Order: sequence, then C-alpha cells, then structure tokens
Amino acid sequence: MSDSLIGSLSATTVRMTGHDGDEIEAYLARPEGGQRRGGVVVIHHLPGYDRATKEMVRRIAELGYDAICPNLHYREAPGAAPDDAAATVRAAGGVPDARLVGDVAGSLAYLRALPTANGRVGVIGHCSGGRQAVLVACQLAVDAAVDCYGAFVTGTVPEGFPLKVTNLVDQLPALGAPLLGLFGSADTHPSPDQVAELERILTEQGKDFELHTYEGAGHGFFAVDRPAYNVPAVQDGWERIAAFFAKHLGE
Repeated sequence: MSDSLIGSLSATTVRMTGHDGDEIEAYLARPEGGQRRGGVVVIHHLPGYDRATKEMVRRIAELGYDAICPNLHYREAPGAAPDDAAATVRAAGGVPDARLVGDVAGSLAYLRALPTANGRVGVIGHCSGGRQAVLVACQLAVDAAVDCYGAFVTGTVPEGFPLKVTNLVDQLPALGAPLLGLFGSADTHPSPDQVAELERILTEQGKDFELHTYEGAGHGFFAVDRPAYNVPAVQDGWERIAAFFAKHLGE
C-alpha cells in the first residue's frame, strides 16, 4: 500500500455490534474497488464523534484502508450533537475502559468481515483516543497502533481529575503490536517527561515502537477545527502514519 492518496471513496453511517452485544452507531469510509486491503479503527477524542474525526476517517480511507469509527458516546446520547454527548459522558467520568475495548473489538470484527479485508487491522486515536489505542493494543490482537498525544498512558492522574482513568504502565508489558506515537513538546498531557517515561518502558520491554515529538506543538495539534492545529506537525505526522500503516497493514 503506498502513502499516496487514492481517488474515490464512499462514506456512510452504519450500525455495528459493540460491547456486550449493544448495537451502536459508527462511521465507515472505504476506498472504491474490490482490492484486498487492511482496516483501521479510528477512536474519536473526548470531544466526541464529530466532523473533524470523520475527516480523519475519510483520510485513512484515502490512504487505501477500510476505516471505521465507533460512536463511543452513542449509548448515553443517541442522536445528540457531539458537544452535548461529550458533556454527558464527561460528567459520568468518561467511557469505561472495558466498554471501549468491547466497542473496538466489535469494530475490528466488522472490518475483518468485509469482503476486501486482507486480515490486517490497526487502530489510531487522538487525545483520550490515543491512550485508548494503546489500551487496545495491550488487550486485543491488532497489527499496528498509533497514539496521537494520548494522556495518561504513563504519568500520574491528578487528584480530582474528572475522568475515571488510570495510566497504562502495568499493561504496557502486554503491548502486542508495533506502536507509533506522535507528541508535542508544548503539551502537558502527556508532558515530555511522560513521553520519555513511555520510551523508557517500551525500550526495557523490548517493544517495537517509534515515538516522535514536534517542537512547539501543543495538545490537539491534529485538530483542524481548533487553535492548536499545527500545519508542519500535521503534515509530517500524516506522512509517518501513512508509512507506518503501509508497513504493517499492507499485503
């Protein structure tokens, strides 16, 4: 699979089976044609199943992969605007890890059942989704994982933090897929020290990983609809994502 963008694709909302057999909504984008290809689960950020995330799903499809993004907030707020749904979920402490893993497992099954599937699947997430992508790669069988500035993969969760979340230090020994991590030097969650801790742990564990930090980039630098959007970091980041997925998800 090359890193050049393909021409035609289709994108639509689908229903899929998530955690505990729940039917949830998801956004699916696929290249035209019947050629065999890998699949990618896109995990949306805490602000929700929004337009910017759907753009990322289509971008993954443009790279030549079947891509799906489950709506992790669907149960709490079906049909609600992304901001409203995210506020409801945030007030409840966030998406539980077990449910997240179950929803991604359902998404992986959906991709693997497509007639174009080549058997290889990856996962990518931004912000809270970055941490969740690492969690998935520690608990499910995937061929590649991309963490874009996921907070609390390492480090200590501050007292009183509104989300019911823990770091993943105890789970990192189980990381079963190559990991690409993209971070900003001006970010605080994760901070450069937390990224350095992740690098140390993965090195000690003998894991297959690539971590890259962009000077001056802050949290959310991939978000096209936010002030933190950083063009040089995003351009280089997409090149790295394309090369990483081509290496691990291609035929």
